[in-house]
Amino acid sequence: MNKKEIAEIRKQFKPENAVIGSICGCYVDAEKEKKLTFRQAFLSLSEEEVFKYCDIFRRTLSGTFGKNLWNMDFPLEQEQPEGTQHFLLKLRDSGLSDDDLLDGFYDKIITSYIYPENYLILLIDATYDIPGRASDNLEMFDASDSVYHFLLCSICPVNLSKAGLCYNPASNAIEERLRDWVVDVPVKGFLFPAMTDRQTDIHSAVYFSKKPDELQEEMIEIVLGCPLPMSAADQRETFNTLLSDTLGDQCGYEVVKNIHEELNGMLDEHNMTEDPEPLKLEKQDIRRLMEQSGAPEGSLESFEETFDAVSGDQSALLAANIANPKKFSIQTPDIVVTVNPERADLVETRMIDGRQCLLITVDDHIEVNGVNVRTVPFQGSEG
Repeated sequence: MNKKEIAEIRKQFKPENAVIGSICGCYVDAEKEKKLTFRQAFLSLSEEEVFKYCDIFRRTLSGTFGKNLWNMDFPLEQEQPEGTQHFLLKLRDSGLSDDDLLDGFYDKIITSYIYPENYLILLIDATYDIPGRASDNLEMFDASDSVYHFLLCSICPVNLSKAGLCYNPASNAIEERLRDWVVDVPVKGFLFPAMTDRQTDIHSAVYFSKKPDELQEEMIEIVLGCPLPMSAADQRETFNTLLSDTLGDQCGYEVVKNIHEELNGMLDEHNMTEDPEPLKLEKQDIRRLMEQSGAPEGSLESFEETFDAVSGDQSALLAANIANPKKFSIQTPDIVVTVNPERADLVETRMIDGRQCLLITVDDHIEVNGVNVRTVPFQGSEG
């Protein structure tokens, strides 16, 4: 799926839309015990409940692909009768009416999900009539091309509200506020099956993690059975290692600065195209990036071997995960310099009196610990 298709599904989670048939839930305590399970028709809920649940479901499909959302393809063995994909298909086709399947699903999550406190597992069965598109790409809502039948799972922490005081109008007094167990925003979840090219794709799912670097490998393996994707942090580390190992002693400041600027330029150009697919850099794209950024001749001779050794099974890296358009920092053991990413040209390295130094161009404004200081021209010693 891409961001446009995800946005199309998110739009369906509104009280006025009737795409959700059933909702099921399982409340789990810190000891991994099921404290409550429920199943009911979604439209039987109160208006306020529908509104709150829809907000949770929209948040389960929020974020950026490669950071919070991942397309996952099922291995062929998982599409066999004992596989995870086959199990999820049975669960979907049951309309969430089979208690044994639901219990088995909850058990898979409880066994594999690592969380030390209480949480709520939510699962919905939904059906979306995908509107057709006219030749001008506008949707024709009275002409459905196909029906997209899907499950959405959301895992939400349940936290005890903070202690405090409140005004009680019944007693006209300030009293201690009752503490409630409150369902928080989702931190994990998945959509099955995926919708690829606006058609049902039973061979894929979309996984969600609020924290990009905490993917929960065991849960992905047991619940989805799909290969673990490389997290945003791992992709960033892979790219940094690739630069260091490839360039070695020739990994200079100017080359790294140029790579930073080239990457940000590529992202800007990609964003201007409004392409719903994220910008991916294949092996040759990264090699070309390093060449254009001034990598010394001869330093790229072993690039392909280094790439294969460092990236493993990862054939491409997402540009958004290895670039940082909001930050450009330079660190030494004792100093950290943060520069406006668009003005990295203000910093250069220079040898002064035999020592490598950072030279920072300064105009007429400097702040030290919040205090404005004047720039005083250097005057040599008298005499």
